[in-house]
Amino acid sequence: MALLNFQSFLTCVLLFICTSTYLKSQRPSMFREKKPGLFSLVYKGAVIGTRLSPWVSASCLLMAAWTLFF
Repeated sequence: MALLNFQSFLTCVLLFICTSTYLKSQRPSMFREKKPGLFSLVYKGAVIGTRLSPWVSASCLLMAAWTLFF
């Protein structure tokens, strides 16, 4: 049901991007080459998280505040 609610969808996307970026920092051997399937999606999430890290972190903080106070 998270995909039907826009706030829940944004939370899931942000968590996916943050998790992908964390996995890339912990296990860089998984991300050395582009692989088909799920690894491709995780690779793209990690690239977004790496290149847009200030925006992703600001979005995570904003989403956390929104979830806690509203």
